[in-house]
Amino acid sequence: MARGRCVMAEEMGAALSLFLERSHTASPLQVAQLVDEAARRLGMLSAVVYLADVQEDQLVPLPSSDRQGDVALPVEGTVAGWAYRTMSLRLSRRRPLAVWLPLVDGIARIGVLRVTADQLTPAVLDGATQLAAVTALTIVSKSGFSDLFSRTSRQRPMTTAAEMVWAFLPPRTLGTDKVTSSAVLEPAYEVGGDAFDHGLDDGRLHLTVVDAMGHDLAAGLASAVALGGCRSTRRAGGTLTDITDRIDEDLHRWRPGGLLTGVFAHLDLDTGQLDWINAGHPPPLLIRAHHIVPGALEARGELPLGLGPGYHPSRTVHQAYLEPGDRVLIHTDGVTEARSGAGRLFGEDQLVDFVTRALAAGEPAPEALRRLIHAILDHHHGHLQDDATILLAEWHPDTDARPR
Repeated sequence: MARGRCVMAEEMGAALSLFLERSHTASPLQVAQLVDEAARRLGMLSAVVYLADVQEDQLVPLPSSDRQGDVALPVEGTVAGWAYRTMSLRLSRRRPLAVWLPLVDGIARIGVLRVTADQLTPAVLDGATQLAAVTALTIVSKSGFSDLFSRTSRQRPMTTAAEMVWAFLPPRTLGTDKVTSSAVLEPAYEVGGDAFDHGLDDGRLHLTVVDAMGHDLAAGLASAVALGGCRSTRRAGGTLTDITDRIDEDLHRWRPGGLLTGVFAHLDLDTGQLDWINAGHPPPLLIRAHHIVPGALEARGELPLGLGPGYHPSRTVHQAYLEPGDRVLIHTDGVTEARSGAGRLFGEDQLVDFVTRALAAGEPAPEALRRLIHAILDHHHGHLQDDATILLAEWHPDTDARPR
């Protein structure tokens, strides 16, 4: 028995090694074929890669040079969507037998892998799990220099402003054993002035949400300048005040009259100390034990960025200490000011109620935000008048915690 397991492990290792070796020089269009060939070497009948579209409504089959006929599947109401939403394996007992596995970059969802087989043995499931892992790595490594993956994940063309903003955005979800941060942004294809950023440093999580005045290419340029200045400054060791000063100066110089609000924060992952600056933006919300702590992160309002250094001799850095399990939610005013056809605001109360209910039900943060942004779109009948961005960060320093 032990010898048999050793042989299977060697065969699996050989198949995955060949896949990785060939993936280095394969064109993006050949990736789907390589995955399918690797699956067959692992004793499976087939494997098909599906990528989530930009709005996470559909799971779209990755084009292949030798396979046709696979169709997009809804995220809601399908076995494939269940695997994507819960980030867990799902079996389908129809013939041929199939297993759906999430494709994950770190802890960020990118799609699912469907594997079919005559028998779903432990060896097949193990091989499918390993294949899903290397497939996700391969797709991410090639996404930076190929339009195929972006084209697959889009249902229609983007505006120039939206293309520019998305080019600056980081992955929507990131995390470690101490912290998870996830964000969503709509309208995905026409976004102009909103943007977000989050990044992990040595023992620290940086968070940024900005909202530039307007909803056009100029607004997209302002938010791009803000993200560029933010990253340049913090990577040079700058403080939060250095970041806001840099953005203020750059906007005043290169985008005269272009104002921008934002929240810029640092979270110490060892102590839970949260430092933040609020430049004319809706205050962050603190969620503790599935309830909002009223006024916990409210502070004296300050003017937006872009007015020039003469208006802001100094910015106030606010400070609070999180408790394990606390979540910080930062949003733009397009979230709470979204109006229905009858003129009814979505409102902060509805925002808070939705988020706390979803988290209390145990939904992972990326799924809670996906459903929330779709609820906002539905409230506005799919047509937002302003950008809507939400970022949710959870501090979970317990050594037994796992990113969610």
